[in-house]
Amino acid sequence: MQVTRRTTLATLGAALLSGCVGGVTGPVAARNTTQYRAVPNAGFDAWVASFRARTNSVSTSTMNAAFRNVGYLPEVIERDRNQTEFKRSLQDYLAIAASDERVSKGRAAYARHRATLARIEQRYGVEAHVVAAVWGLESFYGERRGDIPVISAVATLAYDGRRGAFFEKQLVAALKILENGDVPVERMTGSWAGAMGHTQFIPTSYELFAVDFTGDGRRDIWADDPSDALASTAAYLAKSGWTKGQPWGVEVRLPADFNTGLAGRKSTRSPADWAAMGVRDMDGGRVPNHGAASIIIPEGMAGPAFMTFGNFTAITRYNNSESYVIGVGHLSDRIMGRGPIRGDFPPDENGMTLKTRKEMQRLLTAKGFDTEGADGVIGSKTRAAISAYQASRNMAVTGEPSLSLLASLR
Repeated sequence: MQVTRRTTLATLGAALLSGCVGGVTGPVAARNTTQYRAVPNAGFDAWVASFRARTNSVSTSTMNAAFRNVGYLPEVIERDRNQTEFKRSLQDYLAIAASDERVSKGRAAYARHRATLARIEQRYGVEAHVVAAVWGLESFYGERRGDIPVISAVATLAYDGRRGAFFEKQLVAALKILENGDVPVERMTGSWAGAMGHTQFIPTSYELFAVDFTGDGRRDIWADDPSDALASTAAYLAKSGWTKGQPWGVEVRLPADFNTGLAGRKSTRSPADWAAMGVRDMDGGRVPNHGAASIIIPEGMAGPAFMTFGNFTAITRYNNSESYVIGVGHLSDRIMGRGPIRGDFPPDENGMTLKTRKEMQRLLTAKGFDTEGADGVIGSKTRAAISAYQASRNMAVTGEPSLSLLASLR
């Protein structure tokens, strides 16, 4: 089964991008703003003038400052027009979301900001490692926050009209953020779709959930100090129904005769009821009573299974993708020192497992066809390496991994 990230208002950019944030489909666009150059566009200029004339929710001085250097960004429209239906298997998604690098950086970030995260947890009741995991998935712990001017990006998208009404709301919200003095216009940067800061809030979500945790009078989610951004994420989850002390989910073993018709988040039972059907944790024990629970099997009975609780649903308010929620939950577990997913994943459509895909990448690189890493995830660089290898051997150039290709590499 393939998993797809779906759009939510929480972090629209997270769902819109088919690119990567920290290696996962996510909200941060390219960090080099030279790729997003404003170009003259008379229609855009006329639209801005019309927008300014009909918008009276912010002061003239804020309008003047916001639009002084605004420009039409054609690359934003290109990104919007060329989004692919981005799909990964859950195994591939987790290989990136909870990669060794992301886990190690997460543990280091957690330790570095332990005191701040503890205060945030005390105030909002959202566990520190969960907040850290959202941070890790959204911006690689602040390393990839995006540096595209938000006013130009959302104004371009509003003018374009494909989702004009939505992005016009984002533009108005962004102007109100400037009016409030939370950030000057030159520092209001983010993704091509307007997602901002360490944990990638779109402007309307910022209005609803951002907080001034540092007490300096500004809700500064852009600052190098991530305190306001992390607290804002905790506030978001708290208002979405987070229950402190309840896990997002627990990996479980299902009996061979498990009725798959009972799987899915709409079917809830007590952990005791699931235990009576033979559901056990990965060590063979009964899952403790954390409240009403569902069983999800994202890749069918051949893949891992999870017993999920109310906090799973709380994370979906941030991003309504099952893979994203499992990614946050699993990364948060790994940050706390727990191990990888223990259940088996089925082979992919080419009959390959994560282990054999990693072996193929290592062998390609060793033979001079660099895949730039061996994480088992087949991306553009691996496909290019496969194609180059196939061409060098006078093989049909497909760029596709296969067991026969692996055999030729061995």
